[in-house]
Amino acid sequence: MKVYFLRRLLLVPLTVLGVTFLVFAITRVMPGSPLERELQAAAAGTSEGGGGGSGGKSGALSEEQVEAFEREYLYDKPVVLAYMTWLGLYPRERLYSEAEFKPATQGDQVSEETVGTNFIQDPDKQVLISLAGTGRPVVVQKEGGKIEWARYADSSKAMSEWEDIAKDGWQYRYETAAERFETHLEREKGETNRTVENYLPRAVLFKSRTSGLLQGDMGKSSVFGEPVWDLIKSRMPVALYFGILTTILTYGICLPLGIVKAIKHRTMLDNLSSVLIFVGYAVPGFALGALLLVYLGATIPIFPMVGLTSQDFESMSTFGKIKDLAWHTVLPLLSYVVGSFAFMTMMMKNNLMDNLAADYVRTAVSKGVSFNRAVFRHAFRNSFIPIATSLGSLITMIVSGSLLIETVFDIQGFGLLQFRAITGPDQMLIMGTLTIASFLMIMGNILSDIIVALIDPRVKFQ
Repeated sequence: MKVYFLRRLLLVPLTVLGVTFLVFAITRVMPGSPLERELQAAAAGTSEGGGGGSGGKSGALSEEQVEAFEREYLYDKPVVLAYMTWLGLYPRERLYSEAEFKPATQGDQVSEETVGTNFIQDPDKQVLISLAGTGRPVVVQKEGGKIEWARYADSSKAMSEWEDIAKDGWQYRYETAAERFETHLEREKGETNRTVENYLPRAVLFKSRTSGLLQGDMGKSSVFGEPVWDLIKSRMPVALYFGILTTILTYGICLPLGIVKAIKHRTMLDNLSSVLIFVGYAVPGFALGALLLVYLGATIPIFPMVGLTSQDFESMSTFGKIKDLAWHTVLPLLSYVVGSFAFMTMMMKNNLMDNLAADYVRTAVSKGVSFNRAVFRHAFRNSFIPIATSLGSLITMIVSGSLLIETVFDIQGFGLLQFRAITGPDQMLIMGTLTIASFLMIMGNILSDIIVALIDPRVKFQ
């Protein structure tokens, strides 16, 4: 059995990689990418404001802004290479800086007011670039279609004594006008009114940094503008809070109630409780939440209507915070647990009734074992086995929450975050939430197998 679970654990990374790569590839071809959204917003802003743009599909965004979006969201790479970059197995370019080599007739020397001296001696072969992040001036010289050197501009030294930027980890490359035009054609899918003459060769400076999922970096959300991992961490406490409370209430009430209903089968207690739990099961949680919100939040203002805390929550005392949190929790929690009550209760009742009618229970009672002992020491353990198969999935349920209930009560949980990632669409946020959800689902299935093996000694995984 140990070998079986060890194999299952070793397959977890491969399974997560397969799921995430599939979704990553799908999000690359689906409409509504972050770049398309920015282009549409820019075009709409241009038409409303009457301003001009750069033409073509780029709307009001410049070529440099479009390229920056592509680099940030990995649309400048093939899908496999982009996925490896997101995963953290391939470096990405950071602190990107670039400048064009202009013909001698257009070459502009830098004025003394800007940098204190004239660094450019040959405008046709040299260009001045301000480094991203530091603003430090760098002179780049080309020779024969490639970068000959890139050095920090220092007015106190001769050019031959300037320090090479490579010592600080900077890298550089030379892009011809033809290469830039080919990239433009790929981006615009061949539909362009530009020619290669619209482009000039340029020097690009950057630093390579491997940063991805394996390094704890899930990228930046295009909708919220924040790191994906920070967004997930901020929603996790809310998801865990409701998930744990829902689990405790569901199992703490449904299991004893199912036992009582099995023992008191066809009594008034059994019939009345069945009516109540099936009525609750027939009402969707979000619908119940909306009704509670209207009648107990608006019509009769007993409970707060939205949110998880009051606006002055931070200024309250410790007891006041606990009371305020509990008061905001009542209505959403009722909506969370109502749907699972009937399923769990009736499963417990039916399983226990089947086992109470089994020969081994009747044999135990006939040998002098008390009825309570026969129920809890024999029948209950076997009755709990089918329920134990779903215990592992509680991990996913605890974290994922309920989108509709969170929407009704305006609770910023993990389920609502996943919904906004999909409707965005926000590729990096989709990948981040999917990675967490798929990993928890796989671990939950393994945990279910472990629980079943511990409860039922007859189960032997090979």
